[in-house]
Amino acid sequence: MTTPDAPTPRMSTARAAVIGALLTALGSISMALYTPAMPTLVGVFDTTMAMVKTTLTAYFAGFAVAQLVCGPLSDAFGRRPITFLFLALYGLGGLAALFAPTVEILVAARLLQGIGAAVGISVSRAVVRDLFSGQESARVLNAIGIVLSIGPAIAPTLGGVVLSIAGWRAIFVVMVVIAVAAVAVVQIFLPETNRAPDRDLARPTRVMSTYAGLAVDPRFLRPALTLGVSVGSIYALGTLLPFVLIGRVGMDPTLFGLGMLAQTGSYFLGGLTARKLMNRIGAERLVLPGLAVAAVGACGTLLLEHVVDPSWATVMAPIAVYAFSIALVIPALTTAVLAPFPKVAGSASSLLGFVQMGSGFLGGLLGALFVDPVIALQVVFPAMQALALATFLFVPRR
Repeated sequence: MTTPDAPTPRMSTARAAVIGALLTALGSISMALYTPAMPTLVGVFDTTMAMVKTTLTAYFAGFAVAQLVCGPLSDAFGRRPITFLFLALYGLGGLAALFAPTVEILVAARLLQGIGAAVGISVSRAVVRDLFSGQESARVLNAIGIVLSIGPAIAPTLGGVVLSIAGWRAIFVVMVVIAVAAVAVVQIFLPETNRAPDRDLARPTRVMSTYAGLAVDPRFLRPALTLGVSVGSIYALGTLLPFVLIGRVGMDPTLFGLGMLAQTGSYFLGGLTARKLMNRIGAERLVLPGLAVAAVGACGTLLLEHVVDPSWATVMAPIAVYAFSIALVIPALTTAVLAPFPKVAGSASSLLGFVQMGSGFLGGLLGALFVDPVIALQVVFPAMQALALATFLFVPRR
């Protein structure tokens, strides 16, 4: 049943960017806070490294699959109620992880957290599509990226410090506090932007037909695959880098957190650069050079052990080049994914998120097959960027 169209509330681009960034950052912050503690948990639970990696895999899986649910639900029932529902699941997962007596319970708790965190990226992009279009949409998405880079920049450092001072359980206390704060922000500052929720869109057959239509529509497929594979590297790196920098290079968790500032700081600078360039030449013209430079940066990891020894600088330099370049790409491609589908913006955003998380999950899974984490980085990272560039160049536009 479709409700009558209501006037779409108008928010300033700054307000939309800040709220969108806070919701979107929920997923990456929850991963970045946690990764410094992963080597520690092997001893805490008297388990194996493979089992500890499963906690991150469960988070990825929950995040990716839940993307396919929360988007259609927000199209059917509105952005706000679905956001509240999934944020509650995220908070419950944090509480379960906080009191987890075994690593198996921790795996289940991280799965629930991943399901709850999925709503942030799905709904925030749908809200942007509800309110903005064209270059204005690209500018808002760019602003979200700039603000978003602050959270993941701080999170590894905060996670390492909290781990050193108060132990691993305190990390999940921080996550529960984040959940409560996110609920408060949505309640106070985010109006309902879905002007015509349609409950029929939540029917399973309708959901499947919507996704099937998007999956074969070149207007969605080309930008979604390009962006999904390229941005998926961020999630794959979240799995690989702790074992490269902590396990091989020998950084302690606190220094690892500080060291990750190279990635997020470069993304921040890339976002600022993109903001200036898109006002002059348009967001679309930044995509191809951004993808090409990101691929070159990823190939820089091939020098490790063959030309230079693995260190913080030699590992993070090519990743910083990638992070800078990907900030040039995201606004235009995200706008291209969502623009043709105003009535199912939540579903389009969710399927894009599924592709991103799914590619990150597969990249991390592939990396886990290698005993040496440096070799895993050298195989997975360049391959994903090469695939993203090839998709943009060779998949038909229509």
